[in-house]
Amino acid sequence: VKIIAVKLWASAFGGEIKSISAKYSGSQLLQKKYKEFEKSVRVEEIDGMKVVKTLAKKMEEMFRMKKEAMRRLVEAAEEAHLQHEEDPELQYEYFNAVLINEVDEEGNNVELGGEFVLEPNDHFNNLSVNLSLSVVQVPTNMYNKDPAIVNGVYWSEALNKVFVDNFEKDPSLIWQYFGSAKGFFRQYPGVKWHPDEHGVIAFDCRNRKWYIQAATSPKDVVILVDVSGSMKGLRLTIARQTVSSILDTLGDDDFFNIIAYNQEMHYVEPCLNGTLVRADRNNKAHFREHLDKLFAKGIGLLGDALTEAFTILNDFNQTGHGSVCSQAIMLVTDGATQMYDDVFAKFNWPDRKVRIFPYLIGRESAFADNMKWMACANKGYFSQISTLADVQENVMRYLHVMSRPKVIDHEHDTVWTEAYVDSTSRNKKGPSLMTTVAMPVFSTKNETVSGILLGVVGTDIPLQELMKIIPKHLLGIHGYAFAITNNGYILTHPDLRPLYQEGQKRRKPNYSSVDLSEVEWEDKDDFLRNAMVNRKTGTFSMEVKKTVDKGSRTRLYSVFGKPALTVTVDFSLLLTLPCVSVFSVGVALSRGHGKFFFRGNVSVEAGLLDLEQPDVALADEWTYCNTDEHHEHRSLSQIQAIKLYLTGRKPHIKCDRELIQEVLFDAVVTAPLEAYWTGLALNKSENSDKGVEIAYLGTRTGLSRTSLFVVPEHLSNQDFLTAEDKEGVFNADHFPLWYKRAAEQVPGTFVYSIPFGDVQCADCVLFLLKPTIAVGIQMKLDFFQRKFWTASRQDIKCYLIDNNGFILVTEDYSQTGLFFGEVESAVMNKLLLMGSFKRITLYDYQALCREYAGSSDSARSLSHVNLHVPFPAQRSRGKTMMVPCDTEYPAFVSERTIKETTGNIDCGGCARSFVIQQIPSSNLFMVVVDNKCDCSSVWFVISISILNPSAHNESLKCDRLKFQKDRKRPESCHPFHPEENAMECGGAAGLSAPLTAALLPLLATLISR
Repeated sequence: VKIIAVKLWASAFGGEIKSISAKYSGSQLLQKKYKEFEKSVRVEEIDGMKVVKTLAKKMEEMFRMKKEAMRRLVEAAEEAHLQHEEDPELQYEYFNAVLINEVDEEGNNVELGGEFVLEPNDHFNNLSVNLSLSVVQVPTNMYNKDPAIVNGVYWSEALNKVFVDNFEKDPSLIWQYFGSAKGFFRQYPGVKWHPDEHGVIAFDCRNRKWYIQAATSPKDVVILVDVSGSMKGLRLTIARQTVSSILDTLGDDDFFNIIAYNQEMHYVEPCLNGTLVRADRNNKAHFREHLDKLFAKGIGLLGDALTEAFTILNDFNQTGHGSVCSQAIMLVTDGATQMYDDVFAKFNWPDRKVRIFPYLIGRESAFADNMKWMACANKGYFSQISTLADVQENVMRYLHVMSRPKVIDHEHDTVWTEAYVDSTSRNKKGPSLMTTVAMPVFSTKNETVSGILLGVVGTDIPLQELMKIIPKHLLGIHGYAFAITNNGYILTHPDLRPLYQEGQKRRKPNYSSVDLSEVEWEDKDDFLRNAMVNRKTGTFSMEVKKTVDKGSRTRLYSVFGKPALTVTVDFSLLLTLPCVSVFSVGVALSRGHGKFFFRGNVSVEAGLLDLEQPDVALADEWTYCNTDEHHEHRSLSQIQAIKLYLTGRKPHIKCDRELIQEVLFDAVVTAPLEAYWTGLALNKSENSDKGVEIAYLGTRTGLSRTSLFVVPEHLSNQDFLTAEDKEGVFNADHFPLWYKRAAEQVPGTFVYSIPFGDVQCADCVLFLLKPTIAVGIQMKLDFFQRKFWTASRQDIKCYLIDNNGFILVTEDYSQTGLFFGEVESAVMNKLLLMGSFKRITLYDYQALCREYAGSSDSARSLSHVNLHVPFPAQRSRGKTMMVPCDTEYPAFVSERTIKETTGNIDCGGCARSFVIQQIPSSNLFMVVVDNKCDCSSVWFVISISILNPSAHNESLKCDRLKFQKDRKRPESCHPFHPEENAMECGGAAGLSAPLTAALLPLLATLISR
């Protein structure tokens, strides 16, 4: 293969394709127009610390408004309860969320299901709602007309007016609600609930994280499960369900362990012997898997189990890693032969810092008195659970006891949950991420000095609302903002992937407890993470490697041939602000592209004229003007709002004047392209074979223009530049993929790519004009390929590959879009050895692996792992499931300084030559390989598949469970209160007279010490 021939071929092809790209994109006209304004453009360096402080201030203001709304609900609820007199005979018809608008066989409204007006509302994801009234949901296992529920529903009707007033004051509010300690859930706006296929609604507000966090203080919990021989059969089944329900009540600020005991101690997770682990979603799921392995035999030595539990709690508390607040032992057993007062005297008296919550499993009451005594003597609560249906309600009772100190202190602590997926709040992109702000409601009646929790009020905040206030135009293409909780878990981050696609989008098992270190994996020593968790403010730099298109095809941020982009991370902390005490916010700014901002200046009249042209669109999820603040502005588009703001007709609209000024400038600079593109489309002598389909541009301010050269029905890729193409449009958390890829290249060059996974689609061609504007065209793939095949010989193979090694053109059409190393492994290996391409390893700590569970307790993993695309169905005996795992995978980047090279490959007695030549002004390379030898048996195939799924390494899994990262404990802690009534302990009234007589002197003695 002669290098001169390849060079001429590459030059001819490059010249022709550049000519076509320049002509139809209008890049030269745009350059000329930009020159006219160049002298009036100012270049400003972005002040990262100013950006992050402004962002933190806006977030704090948003959170403050939500908190004030909750405060108004709390005051109204406590006042309504104070004025209400309990009436066990009260009859009251309320709107039941399940029964509204239901009729019987005769067409009459069913009881508790009156006519309830519902209208679709786009603010609530087009659900049919009632903005004047709330509805009440009662769990399926509870009686709708229970007197306690009816009384609570009656007095809480007073919240309807406050719900409406809150929504009037802050139209960005979505769902507001009151979760009652009695079990009912009042929700505004009113919406109809639908049972599952079994006719059941399992939702119980009292085991939701927002309720538990608001009602109780952080806690360390040891769960003791009796697995002696008497627990066989149904009792063990009920015990497992009881433990599982207890786990439901634990949140990210809590720590726990589970010990199964008979004559020996069996840690449910053996590697966590003698310690506690954080109660995040992932850890609780891990323990639940082990519960099924419990079996009953032998005798139960409860004294030894209690000793072990007290020892763990004391030792773990000394480390300072746990909640350092409340402590509790949950005892799940079918009986206790004695009271074990010697154990309590040794470890818990007189301070009684550890509460005891015994759960008596089964109908037998022979040992009930002993277990009641344990609860009463240790500030706990006794419950008896006879059936599976009893589990939920009985487990919930311990929360009332744990909440007593907070109620007596009357501390309305505001809590914020971690990010979670709300499946009821879907948008066109699927379920949305939320955080909830919640506040407890207490009884203020004088006779309730001992403390009664009435419930918890809350409201949801879509994280999309937080994303809207992020100044994406200032951060640039690789810049981003992110926020974490006090535990280091991600609240919002562009690389957080809470869902996976398998038929439909589903939540990952550990989606709500993804640590910042699992996304910012270059932060090896957790410097950034720990600084944010510990409320520090400052700046620092680190080099990062990230994929541009989130894993579909690997693109690295690369600057001047370097495989990694250096990113300056400036961060400040919301924790320093008085309103929010659990979130920290940071901003990442990239050096080079993104460090500077271009500011132009045009008249308002000229800017508005060009902004209103039909080919102009603004980023749908960016906030140029806040149209959510007032109801009358909701129907306005961003362009309409900008016009009303600038013309003074709507002076109350809050807009970003600097951003709008830049949008007007971009509209004027890019305006000539509309007429230019229209002229090309109308000229029938141009583009006769319809090879070029679309011309488009985008600017850093989120403005885009589009022009079609063919009718929409004839487009090769119908979704390109539409909302369906999430990666191809300006979103709240990222610039379009084509814009980012253009920005990686040297200004003035074109970027060519094929949409990954759809080789029938057209080829995108991009051109970076300035660090603010990218223009491009979409052309048919066969048109592009025809331009390449100007010469061909039988004894050579020709490829056109991009700067990441993916094939755009080859004679074998089925190889289009494949990685070059999988087709020509010998050549790719040689290119790596010669330095023409570099291999880089990337990591994914949010991956899911398919695990096969056989008939035995052990599980083996499938060898094939797939990160980002639907997993092929693989079924044999048993079942498969998706489990979290850590993976690494390779990426390949061309070395820009090497424009051409040639080489020979020894294929075992036969030499094979090749030539690689860069296509001028592009990101493409022509590779010509002679066809004389077959080297496939000599050189190993280079794959881009995942290298090392490490989810199933048991020692690594154990280390992960044990390792405690830095966290910031909630500032509020209410473990106990001297005015607590410890005799409200779940059955003191039922104690036998001799036992009561013995108990009271003992308690008096303990308290007086």
